Amino acid sequence: MSILVTGGAGFIGSTLCERLINLNQKVICADNFNSFYNPLIKENNTEKLVKDKNFKLYKIDICDKDALKEIFNENKIELVVHLAAMAGVRTSIENPILYEKVNIGGTINILDCLKENNIKKLIFASSSSVYGGNKKIPFSEEDKVDNPISPYAATKKAGELICYTYHHLYDISTYCFRFFTVYGPRQRPEMAIHKFTRKIFNENEISVYGDGSSSRDYTYIDDIINGMVNSIRNIKGYEIINLGNSHPTTLADLIKIIEKSSGRQAKIRYEEMKQGDVFTTFADTRKASELINYNPETPLGAGIKKFISWYEKMKEDGKLYE
Repeated sequence: MSILVTGGAGFIGSTLCERLINLNQKVICADNFNSFYNPLIKENNTEKLVKDKNFKLYKIDICDKDALKEIFNENKIELVVHLAAMAGVRTSIENPILYEKVNIGGTINILDCLKENNIKKLIFASSSSVYGGNKKIPFSEEDKVDNPISPYAATKKAGELICYTYHHLYDISTYCFRFFTVYGPRQRPEMAIHKFTRKIFNENEISVYGDGSSSRDYTYIDDIINGMVNSIRNIKGYEIINLGNSHPTTLADLIKIIEKSSGRQAKIRYEEMKQGDVFTTFADTRKASELINYNPETPLGAGIKKFISWYEKMKEDGKLYE
């Protein structure tokens, strides 16, 4: 199968591309290597991939429709995994127009290309952030999600809706995966586990927003990749599917796990909760289990140990960038 992965040089994208290459799939990667974080991180992520004959890299922006058309014209694509997006809740509050342009406009460009090339299978990366301040836990795909509390969450909900529209109009089978706080090797440097680890190693203060009782359903990268790969040949109809770990962990406990795994002590400074942050996330994964045989296998403690091993190796090699 020939698969286009947008955002394929990022954390989740490059890990997925490697798995697909190992499964003897042909992978086309589209990524703009923007300055949201140091582009050298994405260069590292794709360093081995670009040497593989079954991997092609296009450095393009999904907002550039003409550049996207060239990719579809030059390759016989059978499936698109659309991961490319502007990420981050807090930065979306600062620059909502950019998030609308990339996450909604860019997604429409992708969908138009599927329509124009008669491609009938799509995976769309959504987010647990669409659940907003939902009080009912665990979060189910059947819950009402009409009250997002950040522009990022709103654009991800809009992406799900526009994907449904193209499914309805053009029979594009689509799975929208709502990812729950993905972590592991290559995690973006501004995300909590990576940032906390870096600050602990550098003996810098960690800012904890709130009293440490907020919680997240941290999900290890390999479990997320397993879920997507399990679905690739069976995408049919339109489905929204949670991919999480179903074991929320408080911020305070997360820091303790990082301390234990690293053998180092954190310095903590408590601050007020930030706008747009939700108090908890908790995935109901029964639908994923039934539809795609999803079964997360990595407890947080084990995943943190793997992340710290990767962090120490990258630090030793001088390949950690902020």
